[in-house]
Amino acid sequence: MFGLISLNGTADAPMLSNFTDHGGLFPNGFLAVFIAMISVSFAFSGTELIGVTAGESANPQKDIPRSFRNVAWRTVIFFIGAVFILSGLISWKDAGVIESPFVAVFAEIGIPYAADIMNFVILTALLSVANSGLYASTRMMWSLANENMISSRFKKVTSKGIPLNALMISMAVSCLSLVSSIVAPGTVYVVMVAIAGFAGVVVWMSIALSQLLFRKRFLKKGGNVKDLTFRTPLYPLMPIAALLLCSASCIGLAFDPNQRIALFCGVPCIILCYLIYHFKRSVTKAKKISQEEYQADHIL
Repeated sequence: MFGLISLNGTADAPMLSNFTDHGGLFPNGFLAVFIAMISVSFAFSGTELIGVTAGESANPQKDIPRSFRNVAWRTVIFFIGAVFILSGLISWKDAGVIESPFVAVFAEIGIPYAADIMNFVILTALLSVANSGLYASTRMMWSLANENMISSRFKKVTSKGIPLNALMISMAVSCLSLVSSIVAPGTVYVVMVAIAGFAGVVVWMSIALSQLLFRKRFLKKGGNVKDLTFRTPLYPLMPIAALLLCSASCIGLAFDPNQRIALFCGVPCIILCYLIYHFKRSVTKAKKISQEEYQADHIL
């Protein structure tokens, strides 16, 4: 990018020309950025798993804040930094969806077997993602069962503490994604990415909203911000910005016919989950009141 390593067929280093040439940073308008944000969010999803692992941490007061900081700088270096370099080396007109941009760059540098190397890296990364996703879904199902939000069958664990029922269901649903490689791989994958990205963005929005509500109630009950082990930087600007940007990403789905199905599936699913939750909560509350009244009548 800056001329330290030569590229095949290139006389001069591109420097930052790819950020200014060919229409600049937003050749297709700023709306295209929001349309693509769901796919980007899908690639960046997973950072929220830090909160899921807090329940199994021996020292969450120390481990979780450290994990947050590590994820932040690693994201900047390995994700944003890598994208910045790729964008500087390859024009957006030359970057496609068939060939990995990393493969294209390695091939230009002259690294042999670039495609094979990247395929190996991608496969190992996919295994890591699958492992963490399986853990998170199993853990969440177990937690929901403990909160009586889903069937109590999913909170049963083996002698080694493994919620086997939740694990098996998570694996079964995950295996359904393999069907996309057989049935309409050119369209199903885009739909799955959109739905997964939408789900991830909704989770981030709920985290930001929870942070706002938590801080408000914490202070209302007489708490002191200094007593918090980890304080959100730039509060309340950070969670508010997260809410607004995530909302804009979801709105961007409406402008892309290929990803619009994520809204059609995601929004009704969220509404249905909330309705079921409040229905079960009201039923449980009514039963509790009836039991208390029954006990009070018998005591009298």
